[in-house]
Amino acid sequence: MGSAFGCLPKEDSSGGMGSRSKRGSKSRSQRKMAASEEELLHRQALAMAVQQHQLSQRFEGSMSRRIGSTSSRRRDLPDSITNGKQQPLLPENLETKKIILVHGEGFGAWCWYKIISLLEEVGLNPVALDLRGSGIDNTDPNSITTLADYSKPLTEYLHNLPDDEKVILVGHSCGGASISYAMECYPKKISKAVFLSATMVLDGQKPFDVLSEELASADVFLKESQFLVYGNGSDNPPTGLKFDKTHIRNVLYFNQSPPKDIALATVSMRTIPLEPIMEKLSLAPENYGMVRRFFIQTLDDRMLSPDVQEKLVRENPPHGIYKIKGSDHCPFFSKPQSLYKILLEIAQLP
Repeated sequence: MGSAFGCLPKEDSSGGMGSRSKRGSKSRSQRKMAASEEELLHRQALAMAVQQHQLSQRFEGSMSRRIGSTSSRRRDLPDSITNGKQQPLLPENLETKKIILVHGEGFGAWCWYKIISLLEEVGLNPVALDLRGSGIDNTDPNSITTLADYSKPLTEYLHNLPDDEKVILVGHSCGGASISYAMECYPKKISKAVFLSATMVLDGQKPFDVLSEELASADVFLKESQFLVYGNGSDNPPTGLKFDKTHIRNVLYFNQSPPKDIALATVSMRTIPLEPIMEKLSLAPENYGMVRRFFIQTLDDRMLSPDVQEKLVRENPPHGIYKIKGSDHCPFFSKPQSLYKILLEIAQLP
């Protein structure tokens, strides 16, 4: 692996103190500008999230209450370095520049705002979608009863994509089930699929089967969980899942994320439709199996522990495996640079 500092300019020994002072002043100015831009991004995202939260109240306000094969290549990236030198990002080197970002349970397109900005800066074309009942989609989450219905914005996007175009799919957490379903439906339109600490299920497996090792078995969970939502009344089966703020902040998702992003998520996350994550997937080698898969492990994850992630890649080996040190379940918040560099590397793979 090349030196992380190999491209840094050499210090001019003849420049003297004044030259170093000018460079230091310029560096401080650049850092201030970057911090200002990040602050503006945060404010814009938070404003959008508040609007989404207000929209979602009409639906949620009255409810009573979500190791690889020998050919796999592992990558272990701290947030501050790349995995070797990046090749020049030229259009002729890429099968596709379009990256479809699919959020996980309770999230929305809003959660990708840092990654969208980073990918756009290098000329890629990221597209973040709201699945049904998520983000600013107006569907009542409690009315969504199938994975096909939940994933409809993704499958509609792929259906409308020209036959000669391909995309890279990135699915976070339970979004892994949605991209798996899309791989089964439209394998010829998908160049690669990236599972980001995600439910990379096997044929005949439910997304909840992956989570059950952290939460409880489905039977126990449906009987005892305090997080269930009964959108059709307490006399009927539960329709959704919603974690309280304490679990969101400290226990499950954001143990390494910045406070501003936690605040954004707290006002933005919505009820998780329950039935789609309880549905068994049917995945065929000639469809789902034709798409190259990559898995990104998050090593300080409390929602989907590193042990569970290791089990996923061992039982369903992907083409490549990457790791992010110090990342909680949401590296788009806690380790955006590392996540961006991995996505950039995967995009450039032939």
